[in-house]
Amino acid sequence: MASSTQSSSEFQFRCSICLEMFSEPVSTPCGHNFCKRCISQHWDTDESCFCPLCKEVFSTRPQLKTNTLLSEMVSQWKLEAELRSKQVSKPGDVQCDVCSEPKLKAVKSCLVCLSSFCEGHLQPHLTVSGLKTHQLMEPVDNLEGRMCPTHQRPLELFCGTDQCYVCTKCVIREHKNHELLSLEEVFEQEKISLQQSVAENQRLVEQRRLKVQEITAALEVSESEAQRETQQMLKVFSDIMESVQRCLDHHLEVMEQSLSKHKERAQALIQQLQQEMCELEKSSTEAQQLSLSTDPLHFLQRCPALPPAGLKDWSSVSFEPQTREGSAARALSELETRLSQKINKVFRQLPPKDRLRRVQTFAVDVTLDPNTAHPELDLSEDLKQVHHTDVKKALPDCPQMFTRYANILGKQSFSPGRFYFEVQVKGKTDWTLGVAQESINRKGGVVLSPKNGHWTIWLRNSDEYSARAGPPVSLSPQRPPQKVGVFVDYGAGVVSFYDVDSADLLYSFTGCCFREKLFPIFSPEHNKGRTNSAPLIISAVETYLEETDSETDSETDFLSD
Repeated sequence: MASSTQSSSEFQFRCSICLEMFSEPVSTPCGHNFCKRCISQHWDTDESCFCPLCKEVFSTRPQLKTNTLLSEMVSQWKLEAELRSKQVSKPGDVQCDVCSEPKLKAVKSCLVCLSSFCEGHLQPHLTVSGLKTHQLMEPVDNLEGRMCPTHQRPLELFCGTDQCYVCTKCVIREHKNHELLSLEEVFEQEKISLQQSVAENQRLVEQRRLKVQEITAALEVSESEAQRETQQMLKVFSDIMESVQRCLDHHLEVMEQSLSKHKERAQALIQQLQQEMCELEKSSTEAQQLSLSTDPLHFLQRCPALPPAGLKDWSSVSFEPQTREGSAARALSELETRLSQKINKVFRQLPPKDRLRRVQTFAVDVTLDPNTAHPELDLSEDLKQVHHTDVKKALPDCPQMFTRYANILGKQSFSPGRFYFEVQVKGKTDWTLGVAQESINRKGGVVLSPKNGHWTIWLRNSDEYSARAGPPVSLSPQRPPQKVGVFVDYGAGVVSFYDVDSADLLYSFTGCCFREKLFPIFSPEHNKGRTNSAPLIISAVETYLEETDSETDSETDFLSD
């Protein structure tokens, strides 16, 4: 019905010429209405003025005036049509359950009628006394879900005991003496909880955004570092290849010059021999011709002395083949020396952590040797820790055991090559670390020094660090080391000590001349009434980060080869 009335009203407000809604409606003398523009254009194109509807002809062109009443009615109808269009429900709106198509948007829902109503169809609930008592609420879908399925009453309360929504009848029967809250209370609590959850989500989002920025920044630094390292690597390896080529060219040139001199001497000897051969053949020919002579005087006067005088005694002359056996080995030895110098030069230019990482690639597994332990030392089961006990064990003496000082050696020995190990010294006031040759004095008093086969550093009285060189060298680390790394390059004659945490070089013995196997040497020193009771701990070496492990393995394999 509403749709039919709407269509009828809309037809009355349309111009019969343009078939659109009236714009400035005017009336002709015959009483018909048109848009002012439409009727004016119609009369402008026709010789006579007549009404397009009734065909009445006007002798003179009428003066048109606006139909005020119709104009107001059109404006009112347009306003109502616009209002109706706004009230028509859109996707997502709650529709009026009473309207026929097009359905208008509901403004209220009734929990008694279980229906939603537009503004027009809601009027009975606002005026009829029997409907005024119905419970109205903001429009919602699925009103059945808001009703108690058992009692068909609105769900108005929340049972905290059973964690469910209930109606007033449920409270009396099934939820008596339970913790009950109004929906408004639960709503406020859940709203606060939701806001807190949203705030927590935003915090987590911000946390992840910052982590993305951190990772991105770290990646940029990594790319920059990789580019810098690549340039440095290209330069270093280019220099090394040039050095290798120069060494090869030099030895090839030396070999060629030596062969050339050898060849010149051979040719000179051959030339001299050939000359003497000519003289001998000439004298032989002359002698043979003279032997045919029958004149005794002539024969005797000309008879030559054979062999001719002035010949060289070639029995004392020797010319052996020139062998170059060992030339390749000597060239490689010289090349190794040059490369070692160049690599050490580059190595000294690296940042401290890079230097430490490089030596860490030579890490070895070191355990303690119980046979060498002083009787007052106590070892852990895994032979990785040692501490002083103040109690001397009754042990049979053996050649390997230290009996004067509280020392112990590592079980593993090392000869030509490189090796590295780390020892935790945290919590100690005194300790001694380093390497020693196999033949050191283990029974009597001896000064720790390279002269006596020891390359060590020590700590005394919590803050007195010293390298036991000859004479000793006082050390001043920037902070007390908690873990000390020991690196030995047997061939280069170097023993270096590092603060593992800061990567600082504590001290290096250089120019050492090793002639025996080297053993790690440890001394936790005396207990001092438990003030120095912490053990020395041989630690596992943490070398490169995970992403550079394969790079480290490749470098180690190359150096091993």
